Amino acid sequence: MKSVLGISCFYHDSAACLARDGGILAAAQEERFSRKKHDPSFPHRAISACMREANVDWDEIEAIVLYDKPLLKFERLIETFVACAPRGWRRFLQAGPVWAKEKLFQKKGVRRLIAERFGVPEKEQPQIGFTEHHHAHAASAFFPSPFQDAAVLCLDGVGEWATTSAWLGQSKDLTPLWQIDFPHSLGLFYSAFTYHCGFRVNSGEYKLMGLAPFGEPRFVATIRDHLIDVKEDGTFRLNLDYFDFLTGDAMTGAAFDDLFGASARVPESPLSAREADMAASAQVVVEEVVLRLARTLRQETGRQNLCLAGGVALNCVANGGLLRAEVFEKLWIQPAAGDAGGALGAAMAWDIQRNRSPRVRAASDLPKDAMAEAALGPGLERASVERALNEGGAVFQWIEDEAALLDRVADRLAEGAVVGW
Repeated sequence: MKSVLGISCFYHDSAACLARDGGILAAAQEERFSRKKHDPSFPHRAISACMREANVDWDEIEAIVLYDKPLLKFERLIETFVACAPRGWRRFLQAGPVWAKEKLFQKKGVRRLIAERFGVPEKEQPQIGFTEHHHAHAASAFFPSPFQDAAVLCLDGVGEWATTSAWLGQSKDLTPLWQIDFPHSLGLFYSAFTYHCGFRVNSGEYKLMGLAPFGEPRFVATIRDHLIDVKEDGTFRLNLDYFDFLTGDAMTGAAFDDLFGASARVPESPLSAREADMAASAQVVVEEVVLRLARTLRQETGRQNLCLAGGVALNCVANGGLLRAEVFEKLWIQPAAGDAGGALGAAMAWDIQRNRSPRVRAASDLPKDAMAEAALGPGLERASVERALNEGGAVFQWIEDEAALLDRVADRLAEGAVVGW
Protein backbone atom coordinates (compact mmCIF):
# COMPACT_ATOMS: atom_id res chain seq x y z
CA MET A 1 0.00 0.00 0.00
CA LYS A 2 1.30 3.46 -0.91
CA SER A 3 1.34 6.42 1.47
CA VAL A 4 -1.07 9.36 1.62
CA LEU A 5 0.24 12.92 2.01
CA GLY A 6 -2.08 15.28 3.87
CA ILE A 7 -1.52 19.03 3.60
CA SER A 8 -2.95 22.08 5.36
CA CYS A 9 -1.89 25.47 4.00
CA PHE A 10 -2.72 28.93 2.64
CA TYR A 11 -4.61 30.17 5.73
CA HIS A 12 -2.61 29.62 8.91
CA ASP A 13 -0.73 26.81 10.67
CA SER A 14 0.45 25.00 7.53
CA ALA A 15 1.49 21.39 8.06
CA ALA A 16 2.07 18.03 6.38
CA CYS A 17 1.40 14.42 7.37
CA LEU A 18 2.18 11.03 5.84
CA ALA A 19 -0.18 8.14 6.64
CA ARG A 20 -0.17 4.52 5.52
CA ASP A 21 -1.95 1.32 6.50
CA GLY A 22 -4.05 3.16 9.07
CA GLY A 23 -1.09 4.65 10.94
CA ILE A 24 0.79 7.95 11.02
CA LEU A 25 4.27 7.72 9.53
CA ALA A 26 5.28 11.33 10.21
CA ALA A 27 3.75 14.76 10.74
CA ALA A 28 5.24 18.24 11.08
CA GLN A 29 4.22 21.90 11.08
CA GLU A 30 5.87 24.34 8.69
CA GLU A 31 6.58 26.93 11.40
CA ARG A 32 9.05 24.54 13.03
CA PHE A 33 11.33 24.93 10.01
CA SER A 34 10.54 28.43 8.70
CA ARG A 35 10.57 29.90 12.24
CA LYS A 36 7.49 31.96 11.31
CA LYS A 37 4.75 31.51 13.89
CA HIS A 38 1.52 30.23 12.32
CA ASP A 39 3.22 30.15 8.91
CA PRO A 40 0.45 29.86 6.24
CA SER A 41 2.71 29.12 3.26
CA PHE A 42 2.98 25.92 1.24
CA PRO A 43 4.61 23.49 3.73
CA HIS A 44 7.47 22.29 1.52
CA ARG A 45 9.90 22.06 4.44
CA ALA A 46 7.41 20.03 6.49
CA ILE A 47 6.75 17.76 3.51
CA SER A 48 10.49 17.18 3.06
CA ALA A 49 10.89 16.43 6.77
CA CYS A 50 8.02 13.93 6.74
CA MET A 51 9.37 12.16 3.66
CA ARG A 52 12.83 11.90 5.21
CA GLU A 53 11.44 10.70 8.53
CA ALA A 54 9.25 8.05 6.87
CA ASN A 55 11.83 7.19 4.17
CA VAL A 56 9.18 7.74 1.49
CA ASP A 57 9.80 9.03 -2.05
CA TRP A 58 7.32 10.67 -4.42
CA ASP A 59 6.66 7.49 -6.39
CA GLU A 60 5.53 5.86 -3.13
CA ILE A 61 2.77 8.41 -2.51
CA GLU A 62 -0.71 7.47 -3.74
CA ALA A 63 -2.49 10.78 -3.16
CA ILE A 64 -2.05 14.32 -1.90
CA VAL A 65 -5.08 15.40 0.15
CA LEU A 66 -5.82 19.00 1.12
CA TYR A 67 -7.72 19.84 4.28
CA ASP A 68 -10.59 21.88 2.82
CA LYS A 69 -12.54 22.47 -0.38
CA PRO A 70 -11.77 25.85 -1.98
CA LEU A 71 -14.88 25.91 -4.17
CA LEU A 72 -17.14 25.64 -1.12
CA LYS A 73 -15.16 28.35 0.66
CA PHE A 74 -15.47 30.63 -2.36
CA GLU A 75 -19.21 29.92 -2.42
CA ARG A 76 -19.41 31.18 1.19
CA LEU A 77 -17.42 34.29 0.30
CA ILE A 78 -19.76 35.12 -2.60
CA GLU A 79 -22.97 34.36 -0.70
CA THR A 80 -21.80 36.42 2.28
CA PHE A 81 -21.03 39.38 0.05
CA VAL A 82 -24.40 39.16 -1.73
CA ALA A 83 -26.25 38.91 1.58
CA CYS A 84 -24.43 41.92 3.06
CA ALA A 85 -24.05 44.13 -0.05
CA PRO A 86 -23.26 46.93 -0.46
CA ARG A 87 -21.49 46.69 2.88
CA GLY A 88 -18.21 44.85 2.61
CA TRP A 89 -17.54 45.88 -0.99
CA ARG A 90 -14.01 47.06 -0.18
CA ARG A 91 -13.23 43.80 1.57
CA PHE A 92 -14.56 41.79 -1.36
CA LEU A 93 -12.37 43.80 -3.74
CA GLN A 94 -9.39 42.81 -1.61
CA ALA A 95 -10.24 39.11 -1.26
CA GLY A 96 -11.85 38.42 -4.64
CA PRO A 97 -8.74 38.79 -6.84
CA VAL A 98 -6.66 36.66 -4.45
CA TRP A 99 -9.22 33.87 -4.62
CA ALA A 100 -9.60 34.17 -8.39
CA LYS A 101 -5.85 34.10 -8.95
CA GLU A 102 -4.58 31.70 -6.28
CA LYS A 103 -6.92 30.06 -3.80
CA LEU A 104 -9.73 28.93 -6.08
CA PHE A 105 -7.45 26.77 -8.23
CA GLN A 106 -5.46 25.12 -5.48
CA LYS A 107 -4.94 21.84 -7.31
CA LYS A 108 -3.10 23.62 -10.12
CA GLY A 109 -1.16 25.75 -7.63
CA VAL A 110 -0.10 22.78 -5.53
CA ARG A 111 1.10 20.90 -8.61
CA ARG A 112 3.15 23.91 -9.66
CA LEU A 113 4.68 24.27 -6.19
CA ILE A 114 5.59 20.57 -6.02
CA ALA A 115 7.27 20.85 -9.42
CA GLU A 116 9.19 23.95 -8.31
CA ARG A 117 10.18 22.79 -4.81
CA PHE A 118 10.76 19.08 -5.44
CA GLY A 119 11.46 18.83 -9.16
CA VAL A 120 8.62 16.38 -9.75
CA PRO A 121 6.98 16.98 -13.18
CA GLU A 122 3.25 17.59 -12.91
CA LYS A 123 2.40 14.51 -15.00
CA GLU A 124 4.34 12.31 -12.58
CA GLN A 125 2.74 13.67 -9.41
CA PRO A 126 0.18 11.74 -7.33
CA GLN A 127 -3.52 12.46 -7.66
CA ILE A 128 -4.82 15.39 -5.59
CA GLY A 129 -7.95 15.13 -3.45
CA PHE A 130 -9.79 17.29 -0.91
CA THR A 131 -11.63 16.72 2.34
CA GLU A 132 -14.05 19.20 3.82
CA HIS A 133 -12.49 21.20 6.63
CA HIS A 134 -14.56 19.75 9.46
CA HIS A 135 -14.21 16.26 8.04
CA ALA A 136 -10.45 16.68 8.38
CA HIS A 137 -10.90 17.90 11.97
CA ALA A 138 -13.20 14.99 12.82
CA ALA A 139 -10.82 12.45 11.26
CA SER A 140 -7.89 13.91 13.20
CA ALA A 141 -9.95 13.61 16.37
CA PHE A 142 -11.29 10.08 15.97
CA PHE A 143 -8.95 7.94 13.89
CA PRO A 144 -5.79 8.41 16.02
CA SER A 145 -7.80 8.09 19.25
CA PRO A 146 -7.78 4.91 21.38
CA PHE A 147 -11.54 4.47 20.80
CA GLN A 148 -13.32 2.18 18.36
CA ASP A 149 -16.57 3.96 19.08
CA ALA A 150 -17.02 7.63 20.02
CA ALA A 151 -18.96 10.83 19.55
CA VAL A 152 -16.91 13.57 17.88
CA LEU A 153 -17.32 17.31 18.35
CA CYS A 154 -15.49 19.88 16.19
CA LEU A 155 -15.54 23.59 17.02
CA ASP A 156 -13.56 26.34 15.28
CA GLY A 157 -13.85 29.69 13.53
CA VAL A 158 -15.13 28.42 10.21
CA GLY A 159 -14.29 25.84 7.58
CA GLU A 160 -16.16 26.03 4.30
CA TRP A 161 -19.51 26.66 6.02
CA ALA A 162 -19.42 24.65 9.24
CA THR A 163 -18.30 26.29 12.48
CA THR A 164 -19.50 23.51 14.79
CA SER A 165 -20.09 19.91 13.76
CA ALA A 166 -21.04 16.62 15.42
CA TRP A 167 -20.01 13.20 14.16
CA LEU A 168 -20.28 9.55 15.10
CA GLY A 169 -17.06 7.55 14.86
CA GLN A 170 -17.32 3.77 14.52
CA SER A 171 -14.26 1.73 13.59
CA LYS A 172 -13.30 2.95 10.08
CA ASP A 173 -16.33 5.19 9.61
CA LEU A 174 -17.17 8.80 10.43
CA THR A 175 -20.81 9.78 10.05
CA PRO A 176 -21.80 13.48 10.14
CA LEU A 177 -24.74 14.14 12.46
CA TRP A 178 -25.37 17.91 12.35
CA GLN A 179 -23.59 21.23 12.07
CA ILE A 180 -23.92 24.94 12.83
CA ASP A 181 -23.01 27.16 9.89
CA PHE A 182 -21.21 30.47 9.41
CA PRO A 183 -21.57 33.23 10.51
CA HIS A 184 -22.68 31.75 13.84
CA SER A 185 -19.37 30.62 15.28
CA LEU A 186 -18.09 30.02 18.79
CA GLY A 187 -14.54 30.38 17.52
CA LEU A 188 -15.24 33.77 15.93
CA PHE A 189 -17.10 34.83 19.09
CA TYR A 190 -13.97 34.12 21.13
CA SER A 191 -11.74 35.73 18.50
CA ALA A 192 -13.85 38.90 18.70
CA PHE A 193 -12.98 39.20 22.40
CA THR A 194 -9.37 38.32 21.57
CA TYR A 195 -9.29 41.22 19.11
CA HIS A 196 -11.07 43.65 21.43
CA CYS A 197 -8.66 42.89 24.25
CA GLY A 198 -5.73 43.77 21.99
CA PHE A 199 -4.45 40.32 21.02
CA ARG A 200 -3.89 38.94 17.54
CA VAL A 201 -6.72 36.87 16.05
CA ASN A 202 -5.84 33.24 15.20
CA SER A 203 -2.83 33.59 17.48
CA GLY A 204 -3.66 35.31 20.75
CA GLU A 205 -6.73 33.34 21.84
CA TYR A 206 -4.59 31.46 24.34
CA LYS A 207 -3.66 34.82 25.87
CA LEU A 208 -7.34 35.63 26.34
CA MET A 209 -7.81 32.26 28.05
CA GLY A 210 -4.77 32.95 30.24
CA LEU A 211 -6.06 36.43 31.11
CA ALA A 212 -9.49 35.15 32.17
CA PRO A 213 -8.59 33.97 35.71
CA PHE A 214 -7.30 37.47 36.53
CA GLY A 215 -10.75 38.97 35.98
CA GLU A 216 -14.31 38.76 37.21
CA PRO A 217 -17.03 37.54 34.81
CA ARG A 218 -19.13 40.67 35.30
CA PHE A 219 -20.08 40.94 31.62
CA VAL A 220 -21.71 37.51 31.31
CA ALA A 221 -25.25 38.87 31.47
CA THR A 222 -24.40 41.53 28.90
CA ILE A 223 -23.01 38.91 26.56
CA ARG A 224 -26.05 36.66 26.94
CA ASP A 225 -28.49 39.54 26.51
CA HIS A 226 -26.86 41.15 23.48
CA LEU A 227 -24.20 39.06 21.73
CA ILE A 228 -25.14 35.37 21.70
CA ASP A 229 -28.37 33.44 22.10
CA VAL A 230 -27.55 30.02 23.57
CA LYS A 231 -30.26 27.38 23.59
CA GLU A 232 -30.60 24.63 26.16
CA ASP A 233 -29.09 22.10 23.75
CA GLY A 234 -26.00 24.29 23.21
CA THR A 235 -26.89 25.51 19.73
CA PHE A 236 -26.42 29.25 19.40
CA ARG A 237 -26.78 32.31 17.21
CA LEU A 238 -24.68 35.46 17.23
CA ASN A 239 -26.23 38.93 17.12
CA LEU A 240 -24.33 40.13 14.06
CA ASP A 241 -25.12 43.79 14.80
CA TYR A 242 -22.20 43.74 17.23
CA PHE A 243 -19.61 41.96 15.07
CA ASP A 244 -17.70 43.31 12.06
CA PHE A 245 -16.07 40.17 10.62
CA LEU A 246 -18.68 39.78 7.86
CA THR A 247 -18.01 43.04 6.08
CA GLY A 248 -15.22 44.94 7.81
CA ASP A 249 -11.51 44.64 8.42
CA ALA A 250 -11.90 44.01 12.16
CA MET A 251 -13.70 41.51 14.38
CA THR A 252 -15.75 44.12 16.27
CA GLY A 253 -17.12 47.57 15.55
CA ALA A 254 -18.69 50.63 17.16
CA ALA A 255 -21.71 48.79 18.59
CA PHE A 256 -19.42 46.34 20.40
CA ASP A 257 -17.35 49.25 21.76
CA ASP A 258 -20.47 51.02 23.00
CA LEU A 259 -21.77 47.87 24.67
CA PHE A 260 -18.62 47.46 26.76
CA GLY A 261 -17.93 51.16 27.24
CA ALA A 262 -14.56 51.39 25.48
CA SER A 263 -12.87 50.85 22.16
CA ALA A 264 -10.56 47.92 21.47
CA ARG A 265 -7.30 47.94 23.43
CA VAL A 266 -4.28 49.01 21.44
CA PRO A 267 -1.96 45.99 21.07
CA GLU A 268 0.99 45.96 23.50
CA SER A 269 -0.54 48.77 25.58
CA PRO A 270 -1.08 48.16 29.34
CA LEU A 271 -3.85 45.75 30.25
CA SER A 272 -6.66 46.98 32.47
CA ALA A 273 -9.13 45.23 34.76
CA ARG A 274 -11.78 45.71 32.07
CA GLU A 275 -9.92 43.46 29.61
CA ALA A 276 -9.46 40.82 32.31
CA ASP A 277 -13.17 40.95 33.13
CA MET A 278 -14.09 40.66 29.44
CA ALA A 279 -11.81 37.65 29.08
CA ALA A 280 -13.33 36.02 32.17
CA SER A 281 -16.84 36.64 30.86
CA ALA A 282 -16.15 35.28 27.36
CA GLN A 283 -14.56 32.21 28.89
CA VAL A 284 -17.62 31.48 31.03
CA VAL A 285 -19.90 31.65 27.99
CA VAL A 286 -17.65 29.41 25.88
CA GLU A 287 -17.48 26.81 28.65
CA GLU A 288 -21.28 26.91 28.96
CA VAL A 289 -21.77 26.32 25.22
CA VAL A 290 -19.22 23.49 25.08
CA LEU A 291 -20.79 21.76 28.05
CA ARG A 292 -24.33 22.03 26.65
CA LEU A 293 -23.26 20.77 23.23
CA ALA A 294 -21.48 17.82 24.82
CA ARG A 295 -24.54 16.91 26.87
CA THR A 296 -26.69 17.02 23.74
CA LEU A 297 -24.24 14.81 21.88
CA ARG A 298 -24.14 12.30 24.73
CA GLN A 299 -27.93 12.16 24.81
CA GLU A 300 -28.24 11.81 21.02
CA THR A 301 -25.54 9.19 20.50
CA GLY A 302 -25.49 7.33 23.81
CA ARG A 303 -21.73 7.00 23.43
CA GLN A 304 -19.38 6.93 26.42
CA ASN A 305 -16.36 8.43 24.65
CA LEU A 306 -15.90 11.91 23.16
CA CYS A 307 -13.21 13.13 20.75
CA LEU A 308 -12.57 16.84 20.19
CA ALA A 309 -10.83 18.90 17.51
CA GLY A 310 -10.97 22.37 15.96
CA GLY A 311 -9.39 25.53 17.30
CA VAL A 312 -11.86 25.85 20.18
CA ALA A 313 -10.72 22.40 21.38
CA LEU A 314 -7.40 24.08 22.25
CA ASN A 315 -9.24 25.84 25.08
CA CYS A 316 -7.91 23.55 27.79
CA VAL A 317 -9.88 25.33 30.52
CA ALA A 318 -13.15 24.48 28.79
CA ASN A 319 -11.88 20.93 28.26
CA GLY A 320 -11.09 20.65 31.96
CA GLY A 321 -14.60 21.76 32.85
CA LEU A 322 -16.02 19.18 30.47
CA LEU A 323 -13.89 16.47 32.04
CA ARG A 324 -14.95 17.42 35.58
CA ALA A 325 -18.62 17.48 34.57
CA GLU A 326 -18.32 13.77 33.64
CA VAL A 327 -20.68 14.11 30.70
CA PHE A 328 -18.61 11.42 28.94
CA GLU A 329 -16.61 8.71 30.62
CA LYS A 330 -13.52 9.38 28.52
CA LEU A 331 -12.24 12.33 26.48
CA TRP A 332 -9.58 12.34 23.77
CA ILE A 333 -8.43 15.66 22.29
CA GLN A 334 -6.30 15.90 19.17
CA PRO A 335 -3.02 17.55 20.32
CA ALA A 336 -2.86 19.53 17.04
CA ALA A 337 -6.53 20.46 17.31
CA GLY A 338 -6.18 23.57 15.13
CA ASP A 339 -5.60 23.78 11.39
CA ALA A 340 -2.19 22.08 11.55
CA GLY A 341 -4.02 18.91 12.57
CA GLY A 342 -6.11 19.22 9.42
CA ALA A 343 -3.19 17.78 7.45
CA LEU A 344 -3.22 14.70 9.65
CA GLY A 345 -7.00 14.39 9.43
CA ALA A 346 -7.01 14.73 5.64
CA ALA A 347 -4.39 11.99 5.28
CA MET A 348 -6.13 9.63 7.69
CA ALA A 349 -9.60 10.23 6.23
CA TRP A 350 -8.33 9.17 2.79
CA ASP A 351 -6.26 6.27 4.11
CA ILE A 352 -8.87 4.80 6.45
CA GLN A 353 -12.25 5.78 5.04
CA ARG A 354 -11.44 5.66 1.32
CA ASN A 355 -8.80 2.93 1.29
CA ARG A 356 -10.33 1.02 4.23
CA SER A 357 -6.97 0.58 5.90
CA PRO A 358 -7.07 -0.99 9.38
CA ARG A 359 -6.76 1.52 12.20
CA VAL A 360 -3.49 1.27 14.08
CA ARG A 361 -3.63 1.13 17.90
CA ALA A 362 -7.25 2.08 18.05
CA ALA A 363 -8.80 -0.53 20.30
CA SER A 364 -10.50 0.52 23.51
CA ASP A 365 -8.40 -1.89 25.57
CA LEU A 366 -5.15 -0.15 24.54
CA PRO A 367 -4.08 2.68 26.83
CA LYS A 368 -2.32 4.74 24.17
CA ASP A 369 -3.44 6.50 21.01
CA ALA A 370 -1.77 6.56 17.59
CA MET A 371 -0.16 9.99 18.04
CA ALA A 372 3.13 8.72 19.55
CA GLU A 373 2.85 11.50 22.15
CA ALA A 374 2.72 13.94 19.17
CA ALA A 375 6.47 13.38 18.63
CA LEU A 376 5.94 12.74 14.92
CA GLY A 377 8.48 15.12 13.37
CA PRO A 378 12.24 14.85 12.96
CA GLY A 379 14.45 14.57 16.01
CA LEU A 380 17.78 16.30 16.58
CA GLU A 381 21.14 14.60 17.02
CA ARG A 382 23.46 15.90 19.71
CA ALA A 383 26.11 16.85 17.14
CA SER A 384 23.71 19.09 15.21
CA VAL A 385 22.52 20.73 18.43
CA GLU A 386 26.10 21.44 19.52
CA ARG A 387 26.94 22.82 16.09
CA ALA A 388 23.97 25.20 16.13
CA LEU A 389 24.76 26.38 19.68
CA ASN A 390 28.40 26.99 18.83
CA GLU A 391 27.50 28.86 15.65
CA GLY A 392 25.16 31.07 17.65
CA GLY A 393 27.76 31.81 20.29
CA ALA A 394 25.65 30.22 23.04
CA VAL A 395 27.07 29.33 26.44
CA PHE A 396 25.93 25.80 27.26
CA GLN A 397 26.62 22.74 29.33
CA TRP A 398 25.42 19.16 28.80
CA ILE A 399 24.07 17.51 31.96
CA GLU A 400 23.71 13.80 31.35
CA ASP A 401 22.46 12.74 34.79
CA GLU A 402 18.74 13.37 35.25
CA ALA A 403 18.96 13.93 39.02
CA ALA A 404 21.77 16.44 38.52
CA LEU A 405 19.72 18.23 35.87
CA LEU A 406 16.71 18.52 38.18
CA ASP A 407 18.88 19.80 41.02
CA ARG A 408 20.43 22.40 38.73
CA VAL A 409 17.05 23.60 37.50
CA ALA A 410 15.67 23.77 41.06
CA ASP A 411 18.68 25.82 42.17
CA ARG A 412 18.30 28.27 39.28
CA LEU A 413 14.59 28.70 40.01
CA ALA A 414 15.35 29.31 43.68
CA GLU A 415 17.79 32.02 42.57
CA GLY A 416 14.98 33.76 40.68
CA ALA A 417 16.03 32.68 37.16
CA VAL A 418 13.60 31.97 34.34
CA VAL A 419 13.91 28.41 33.01
CA GLY A 420 12.69 27.10 29.68
CA TRP A 421 11.87 23.39 29.84
